[in-house]
Amino acid sequence: MRTSLQIKCLNLGTFNWSHFLLRHHSTFQKTSASSDLERLCDVICHEIGSLDDLEENLNKLKVSCCSSLITQVLDFNKKEAPTRRLLRFFLWSERHLDGGLEDKDYNHAIRVFAEKKDFVALDMLISNLGKQNRSMESSTFSIVAESLVKLGRVDEALGIFKNLDKFRCPQDSTTVTAIVSALCSKGHVKRAEGVIYHHKDKILSLKLKLLIYRNLLHGWSLQENVKESRRIIKDMKGAGITPDLFCYNTFLKCICMKNLKSNPSGLVPEALNLMIEMRTYSIAPTTISYNILLSCLGRTRRVKESIQILNTMRKTGCSPDWVSYYLVARVLYLTGRFGKGKQMVDEMIEHGLIPERKFYYDLIAILCGVERLNYALELFDLMKKSSLGGYETVYNLLIPKLCKNGEFEKGKELWDEATSMGITLECSSDVLNPMITKVFKPMRKKENKVSVLETPKQKTGVGTPKQKAGGKLRPVINVKKGKKLYIARKKGKKLAVHKEIKKKGAST
Repeated sequence: MRTSLQIKCLNLGTFNWSHFLLRHHSTFQKTSASSDLERLCDVICHEIGSLDDLEENLNKLKVSCCSSLITQVLDFNKKEAPTRRLLRFFLWSERHLDGGLEDKDYNHAIRVFAEKKDFVALDMLISNLGKQNRSMESSTFSIVAESLVKLGRVDEALGIFKNLDKFRCPQDSTTVTAIVSALCSKGHVKRAEGVIYHHKDKILSLKLKLLIYRNLLHGWSLQENVKESRRIIKDMKGAGITPDLFCYNTFLKCICMKNLKSNPSGLVPEALNLMIEMRTYSIAPTTISYNILLSCLGRTRRVKESIQILNTMRKTGCSPDWVSYYLVARVLYLTGRFGKGKQMVDEMIEHGLIPERKFYYDLIAILCGVERLNYALELFDLMKKSSLGGYETVYNLLIPKLCKNGEFEKGKELWDEATSMGITLECSSDVLNPMITKVFKPMRKKENKVSVLETPKQKTGVGTPKQKAGGKLRPVINVKKGKKLYIARKKGKKLAVHKEIKKKGAST
């Protein structure tokens, strides 16, 4: 017994106490820091009361504040905590922090409030930054400029840029590019060009010039200004910079969006002409280029041209992706060409393309909207075969739709299928009860039957000369079935408008 105790004592004598204390001291520090973080987060997020109450509760906490703890609290609570409570905490910590805040901590707080798009908090912190003679980092200015422009505070963003010397931040290539990018992202291109004009000496490298030209093209594209976009392309070539694929795709989008509103018939010719120009500079159009055109063609319901563009992609060696097939199938379904749309989907699967869930979600929703549930069910079967997952959205759409159309058996089948897969449905089981669910019934629709009668250019209508001059014609009794019709003159044509006729079997 003694020998064992002696051995233990000897071991304790040779034990490295400094090692033990250092290791456990760091563990204690981590534990206390994590507990301080939890207590601060709890007070900021979950305590109820005014901002003054928040500050009182923070004063009652006995925590040792340090700069790393402040940044952790801001990061943990920037999504959950209200902005005003987070701002009050930061201002409180500035007064109670041991050793004071560093410039990097202040910059971090400004970036957090810029992401939260709180202009009041931003204005207050930036003002304090200048008063306390702190320095603003270039990355901080980039985020601030972008947030202010998104909030519609363009003058404030430009004001900070012009006075960057007050914040000990240089007006270099980084800050110039940041303000230009922020302005162009919301279409303020003229103001961005003014900044470029006054800071030409900051943009010298070809890489920076290309970035600036890209931003300008994007800005003019947002305004759908083809003339100015073409000028930017010419300026690039004049400066010895060859426009890249991004520039041409941006210009292509500008042309397509402009023609979409003013000249839909010019969509394909002008887009193809630009693609020919791209090839002269050894820039081959990609699927992104063609998808821009297909998207605009689909919005104008140009079916024939959409299919032609898809065939052109194959002929030129540009393989269509699932987005290309989606855009064509979508316009086919919207225009009532359901068999052709199904054929397009089958062709995509034959080529081994695996689409994302959006492909099936959108097309199934379109087919349900136009009451083609048989095609929607076939498309859903293809989705399940591809094992994409995310079926609960489709089940929640199809089951009520089937039951409202009277197909309760198919709705019950899908319900059992979903529950067997462990899917929790949002729709109630009452939808499967024919006594509760109202079945859609076609109703009669009243329409005006309009017919145009071709006649030689001559005076038409019945009435007095005074009535004819005023455009008022009295009704005439038609010989057939005795129905009233009104005859009006329009460039030598008689426009006969019959009274309301009830059409059976029309759905509302």
